[in-house]
Amino acid sequence: LAATMDADERADLFHLVAPGRQPAILRQLSQKERDDLTKLASYAEGTAGAVMTSEYVSVPVTIDVAEALSLLRASAPDAETIYQVYCVDKEGRLQGTVSLRQLILAAPHQCVEELMVSEVVFASVETPQEEVSRLIAHYDLLALPVINGGDRLVGIVTYDDAMDVAAEEATEDMHKGVSVGKLEGSLRSVSLFELYRKRVVWLVLLVFANIFSGAGIAYFEETIEAYIALVFFLPLLVDSGGNAGSQAATLMVRGMATGDVRTRDWAKLLGREVGVALALGLTMALAVSVVGIFRAGSEIALVVALSMVLIVTVGSLIGMILPFILQRFKLDPATASAPLVTSIADASGVLIYFALATAILGLPTP
Repeated sequence: LAATMDADERADLFHLVAPGRQPAILRQLSQKERDDLTKLASYAEGTAGAVMTSEYVSVPVTIDVAEALSLLRASAPDAETIYQVYCVDKEGRLQGTVSLRQLILAAPHQCVEELMVSEVVFASVETPQEEVSRLIAHYDLLALPVINGGDRLVGIVTYDDAMDVAAEEATEDMHKGVSVGKLEGSLRSVSLFELYRKRVVWLVLLVFANIFSGAGIAYFEETIEAYIALVFFLPLLVDSGGNAGSQAATLMVRGMATGDVRTRDWAKLLGREVGVALALGLTMALAVSVVGIFRAGSEIALVVALSMVLIVTVGSLIGMILPFILQRFKLDPATASAPLVTSIADASGVLIYFALATAILGLPTP
C-alpha cells in the first residue's frame, strides 16, 4: 500500500502509525523511496517541510527546450504536477520557474534560462504551514517551491495540500474560538472521554473567571438594594459588552490569520475601534434608554444609557487588544476566544454599571 502512495501521503501515514509499525512501512519501499520518506518525515510538524512532496519536475537552466521536454516526459509519470517546471543550477539551487505552456510554445533550441521567470515565490522548509497556504492563495499558485538552508530545491507544496492545511487551520481556530482543544480525529469517531477532556479545562477556568462578576455584584450590594430596578438591565448590558468584544476579537483574529493585520497595525486599529465602538455604544444606548424611561424612570435610563456606551466601548477594546497581547507573548491569537473575551467583558461591565449607578444616583460608595 505505502509503495503506491504519493511521497507526501506516505510521510503523513508514517507519522500516524505507531513507532513499532514504522519499520514495516519502510520494508515495502525501495531504497530511494525509503531515503525520501525518512527525509520528509524528519521535518517538524506544522512546517512546509512536513507538508511538501519530493515528486516534482526540475530541469537545469543551461539546457534547451527540446531537452527540457524530454526530461519532462521521463519525469511526468512520477511527478505530482507537471504544469510548473522548476529551473535549477548544477548544485540544485532554485533559479526560476517555467510553465509547461511556455515550453510547448517555445522554439526547440531556445535556452530554458531565456524563458524562465527568475522572481519566484518560495518557502523554506521551516516556514509555518499556514504561511505556505497563505502564499499559495495570495499569489494563486498551482504549487509553491520549498528550499533548504542552502537555497537547494527540496520539494513543492501543491495547491490541494495547501487547501487541506487551510481547512485544518480554520477548524483549529474555530475550536479555539469556543475554547475547545484540538481533536485527534473526526468529530464522529472521537471518544466521549476525548471530547470531555478537550472541553473541560477551559470551561472550569472560565467558571472561576466569572467569579469576578459575582464579586462585583456583591461589592455593590447596597446600590442594588436601593435601586432594585438596576438588576433588570444587568444581563442586557453585560451581554452587549461581551457581544461587541467577541465581534472585535473575531475580526482581529481572522485578519491576523490571513495576513491582513500585523502587530505593527495595532495603534491604527485601536483608534478606529474606539470610533466604531463609541458609535455602536451610542446607537445601542439610544435604543435601551427608551426602555429605561418606561421601566424605571429618567435617572435609571441615564445610568443605563451611559453604561451601555462605556461597556460596549470597553468590551470592543478588550476584544481588539487581546489578540495582539497574545501574539506579543508568542501565543495563538485564536485563544482570544469568545468565551474568554465575554468573561472579561462581563466582569468589566458589572463594575462599570454599578460604579456609574452609585455615582449618578448619589449613593454612598461601598
